[in-house]
Amino acid sequence: MSSSRSDIRYARQIRYPAIGRSGQNRLMQAHAAIVGLGALGCVIANHLARAGVGKLTLIDRDIVDHSNLQRQLLFDEADAEAGAPKAAAAAKRLASVNGDIELLPYIADLSSYNAESLLSGADIVLDGSDNFNARYLMNEFSVKHGIPWIYGGAVASSGMSMTIRPGVTPCFACMFPDAPPGGAVDTCETAGVLAPIVDTVGSVQSMEAIKLLTGSEQALHGSLLQIDLWTNQWHSIGIASAKKPDCPVCARREFDLLEGRREETLTASLCGRNTVQVSPSQTQVLDLSLIAGRWDSLGKVEINAYLLRLHRTDGLTFVLFPDGRALVMGTDDSVTARRIYTELMGE
Repeated sequence: MSSSRSDIRYARQIRYPAIGRSGQNRLMQAHAAIVGLGALGCVIANHLARAGVGKLTLIDRDIVDHSNLQRQLLFDEADAEAGAPKAAAAAKRLASVNGDIELLPYIADLSSYNAESLLSGADIVLDGSDNFNARYLMNEFSVKHGIPWIYGGAVASSGMSMTIRPGVTPCFACMFPDAPPGGAVDTCETAGVLAPIVDTVGSVQSMEAIKLLTGSEQALHGSLLQIDLWTNQWHSIGIASAKKPDCPVCARREFDLLEGRREETLTASLCGRNTVQVSPSQTQVLDLSLIAGRWDSLGKVEINAYLLRLHRTDGLTFVLFPDGRALVMGTDDSVTARRIYTELMGE
């Protein structure tokens, strides 16, 4: 982008003294990776694209559903009708917002098989995910490579965020050594979620990213920030004392999940969707057109550049991606989802 053109586009941002022209130049040369293009990821990606972050890696495993439209601001009804992959739909929308940035969409589930390649080269990683497995992977990648990442979560009317800087702050494993057991915490399926809390937490994450990418570390909030917009409560919880000298990740530098020494979950329910994702034990490269021909007798088959969809006669929909992942839509039972995957895919 020419200097005069960028001066016009980012004029209000450049006028802010803590950013200025030098900060804007740093943003335009930066690379941010966003894991998850759901509610939080949409807010983050929108802000960073409009702020002029030069390269955005967009990673998401899911497709757009009508239930997403209440809070996922980059998508519309046409995306939901088409069942468009979120990463691709987000990239298309962001390209119309800022044609001068580079967008790298990946229709994938972050895992030990692909985390290194998908996140490689990023200056910062932002959490728009809905599961702890992805967060522990981001944390291990962050610590291993000395790259900051920004955790965020939102459910019902409350949310929280923390900025993790390897060697400076506690890491995610210091704060949360173990993921909560299933059913122990509210999800957007059990408690719902209100769009304004998503906007607020995603905006906090975006602002923290802008501070880091422009070299303004002194302005970071430096806490585990908890917000409830319904009860009008904001709490900043100090985290300095939470850094553990024996933390397996940031102290002992054991990256068991990232390096494949710890088993990852092969099924995962998608929040609020009555949908279960099933992942193969190893990433694959499938010929979807070949598989589509085999499924003609099993129900209505639809195929596009991103996925293969089978509308089964039992009312369930099976969505298959080229990497072997599948979404079983119409059930939240992982046993049923795994059985159907095995019936159709042989694994």
